[in-house]
Amino acid sequence: MWEKNVPQTAEELIELIQLTPRTVLSQRDRERIAGVMSFDDRVVGDLMVSRDKMVFVNEKDLLGPLMLDKLYKSGFTNFPVVDNDEKVCGVIHTESLNMLEIKKTERANKYMDKQVFYLRVDDSLNYAVEEIERTNSYYFLVLDKEDRMAGFFTVQMLLDFLLGKNVV
Repeated sequence: MWEKNVPQTAEELIELIQLTPRTVLSQRDRERIAGVMSFDDRVVGDLMVSRDKMVFVNEKDLLGPLMLDKLYKSGFTNFPVVDNDEKVCGVIHTESLNMLEIKKTERANKYMDKQVFYLRVDDSLNYAVEEIERTNSYYFLVLDKEDRMAGFFTVQMLLDFLLGKNVV
């Protein structure tokens, strides 16, 4: 009897997992399994934060109390720095902002990391892992097929996906 229920395809296995009682597999366990099983089919664009949700800083912006408040309230930990032509010239990481004294006002370009790494929306998650290892970076700007900024991607997004915290 058990042999009749043995899945023959990945889709059948996923269906069987969905039918498994919650006393056997929690929703989070199901999401973890789905994340791992779909890893090879996923691309960076599936997990990234889109450009319209990003917070940018101009290289000449003053990093005073109002700007710092805006950045911290965004919930992000990295902020692309753009020049007057809206081209990315660096990234500010919140660790560097923690060195700022609230009373002081400095220009953003003083605290930006000029090393910026990129992925493409259609890069596989496998390729993203390779780039994380190669660059030792945890933050990537994501470009669309026309080389325009599409969003950003982080190691945390990848981990959340694999751990079933944010399955999309």
